[in-house]
Amino acid sequence: MNLQLTPTPGAKMLYLIKRRASASREELICHWFANHMPQVIEAQHDQEARGKVHASRYIATLFDADHNGEHPWDGMAQLWFDRQLPRPKVPMGTQPTDTFQQKAEPYVPWATTEYVVLDGSDHLGAEPLTLNAPYPSTRSGFFKVSFLVKGCRDCDYDAFFAHWLGVHAPNVLDTAIAAGGFGYVVSHSIEPHVEPYAGLAELYFQDKTGWDGYRKAIKPDGMERWVDPEGVLVLRARTEMIGLP
Repeated sequence: MNLQLTPTPGAKMLYLIKRRASASREELICHWFANHMPQVIEAQHDQEARGKVHASRYIATLFDADHNGEHPWDGMAQLWFDRQLPRPKVPMGTQPTDTFQQKAEPYVPWATTEYVVLDGSDHLGAEPLTLNAPYPSTRSGFFKVSFLVKGCRDCDYDAFFAHWLGVHAPNVLDTAIAAGGFGYVVSHSIEPHVEPYAGLAELYFQDKTGWDGYRKAIKPDGMERWVDPEGVLVLRARTEMIGLP
């Protein structure tokens, strides 16, 4: 398949979240949804009203435990801006401003360029709540797989990203569709040399059987030439929190 992929305008800022050792996962999620997300939503609406840089969308993925029952990352927030945000001088939450940041390890934004390879928006509704404030809300009924990918040592990122979009993405797309996948998004680091990961790939299936079928069918396409095999995380999720649809 010959793909003509156009980047989403602006920058998708990613925030990988891990709870502090003193906090339970349930505490982290409760305070993320109840205390932190409403503040972020209000701040973005305020920035928009003032004509300032603001997020147009905001979602957060809650990752399932891995096969060992561990959470390498508890979740990931994604916010879409019209341009890349500057890197803070100190990680966010170093001096907590809400209870969520008291429960989470300090975090830094990760700037990426997004490519929507297979648009899953028709399957992923964002329904506002009716008995409480409309947002934040939640959605489920899917099986999401997120690949956090590191480049190998001395990686040629231009060649890597060209192969990812020109060769690997068509391979993944064909295989995912055959397995019942309905969404596929790739996000490349804007500054891959300084970010923790070179990129992120997200696949959506109706359920785990789709993912199982994909894993059995996917064929190598040469992408491993640029990838650090010890630096790839495959994280599964069944729930997203919606802040700005």
